Amino acid sequence: MTGATAESIESAQQLTVAWRALVLDRDADADVRDLPGIAVRWADCRFSFYNCITLTEPGAGADLVAQRLSQAADIMRTKRHPGFLWLFEDLLDAEARTALPTAAEQAGLQYAFPGTGMAGDLLPVPDPAHPDLTFVRVRSDEHLRAYADLQSRAYGFPLEEGRDGLVGSAHWTSEMYAYLALRGDVPVACAATVEAQDRLFVAFVATDPQWQRRGYGEAVTRKALHEGARATGLTRATLHATVAGAPVYPRIGFLPNSPIHFYNLAE
Repeated sequence: MTGATAESIESAQQLTVAWRALVLDRDADADVRDLPGIAVRWADCRFSFYNCITLTEPGAGADLVAQRLSQAADIMRTKRHPGFLWLFEDLLDAEARTALPTAAEQAGLQYAFPGTGMAGDLLPVPDPAHPDLTFVRVRSDEHLRAYADLQSRAYGFPLEEGRDGLVGSAHWTSEMYAYLALRGDVPVACAATVEAQDRLFVAFVATDPQWQRRGYGEAVTRKALHEGARATGLTRATLHATVAGAPVYPRIGFLPNSPIHFYNLAE
């Protein structure tokens, strides 16, 4: 397949590959399964971004999508902690896209927020400089706590939830090119990259709300891309952007592909 469909397949695969390592690092007994049409990557921890399920069949029609949504919701109901269904719109056929809101509601899912898959053959990027910032690679639990707290502040989680996902991780301090942007000695933004199926995957970019719109998130993302590419030699990068990040990444060289719909269980 070509065009947006190929890129949406890539985007979904990048999620399943990167999250397998993240979730199993958090809990070796995590629910990591590849079922027909459904990938489960569920740490069942308090950090809800580590509790993930997604649909994987390209060209899925309305009836099949409705079935898969029901199956996914049933799996989510068995878990202790909430998480998200990530749905890549461009994997669905036209009829399924039209029927999606009704099918999700019937499955017991509610819309949480939108995102966008992005990718580009953009590496290497120059080592960035920002007049306000210095950069430090995440190498300790102190760094991980600061990184987790930036996630929680940016996305509105309690601090304990972000820390439950990251603090104590060997994967984050060894396999990932995770960076804090410091203003003086204060962490104000963060970004990470990790090798995933011959791509450099960008994940967990965040800026403290009081320091947004100063270019800090873009600068630290460029740093994570620069260092990740230098270490791996990879030339293609992918990411899943939030609404806040979507205007930033094209400036680095990313091109948008599939819209992403995030759902959680209806209360």
